[in-house]
Amino acid sequence: MAKKEHWISARGCVYNVGYHFVWSTRYRKKVLIGDVSTDLHMLHELIAEQKGMTLITQEIMPDHVQLFVTAHPKFSPANIVKIFKGITAKKLFELHPEIKSKLWDEHLWNPSYYVGTCGDTTKDVVQMYIETQKVK
Repeated sequence: MAKKEHWISARGCVYNVGYHFVWSTRYRKKVLIGDVSTDLHMLHELIAEQKGMTLITQEIMPDHVQLFVTAHPKFSPANIVKIFKGITAKKLFELHPEIKSKLWDEHLWNPSYYVGTCGDTTKDVVQMYIETQKVK
């Protein structure tokens, strides 16, 4: 099973779940460059800290974002994305109003996203662990 050093203890649960998120700018516009990219990087770190999440790593490309985050199970993946996309769009438009003019409908993010989950174990290991718990 998972290595104990990767477990996070919280009130009422112990967890080890990582989320890989990818989302793009609206119309894949290449607006995440220069100071916008720098500010977005900082905003991701700030949001994670304020919300009690751990931002393991991030990559900001001109037209999309990738985040690897660990968060308490009280946060659904959809909620995590909503938090990051909502706050960053608002703040980036405040800090860089010029990017609005590069977007037709003044929305920064595409409404869709990708999410994958991971921990320290594979599905096969979990299945085998559960199946070997049966008392014969």
